[in-house]
Amino acid sequence: MGRPHKKRNVSYNPNVSYFKPRGIPMKELLESRLTVDECEAVRLADYEGLSHEAAGEMMGVSRATFGRIIEQARKVVADALINGKAIRIEGGSYQFVDTERRFACKACRHQWVEPCGTGRPESCPACGTPDVGRTRSGGTAS
Repeated sequence: MGRPHKKRNVSYNPNVSYFKPRGIPMKELLESRLTVDECEAVRLADYEGLSHEAAGEMMGVSRATFGRIIEQARKVVADALINGKAIRIEGGSYQFVDTERRFACKACRHQWVEPCGTGRPESCPACGTPDVGRTRSGGTAS
C-alpha cells in the first residue's frame, strides 16, 4: 500500500460536475471519473497555458507530480471523447485555496488583480490591448 497523496491546492471550483454526450440517455452511458485536482491540472496547463513547473507550484506539488496528474487527466478526457463516455468530476486529494491572480499589460505596463476562476482577461482594462499576461507580485507580464 502506497502512502497517502498530499493534498493538492485547487483555486477553481468547477460549476459543473458532469458532462455527457448529447442524445444518449444516461442509462446507456459509461462514465469516466475526473478528480477535482485533475480538472484543476487541465485548467492550469491547457486552459491557462501554464508550464508544468508553474502549474505544479500553484498546486503545491513538484513539476514531476504535476506531470503525472495532467497525464492521467488527459487520459480520462480522451477516453470519454473517443469512446462516448460521460465525465463525472468528483473526489481526489485536494484543498481549496483562495489565491489572487495578477496580470500586467505588456503595452502600457498597467497591473491589476483578477479573482480565481474568472478565466484569462481578454484585454487590459486601462488601454484595451489584448497583449496581457500573468505576473508575480511586482513583476512584469509573461
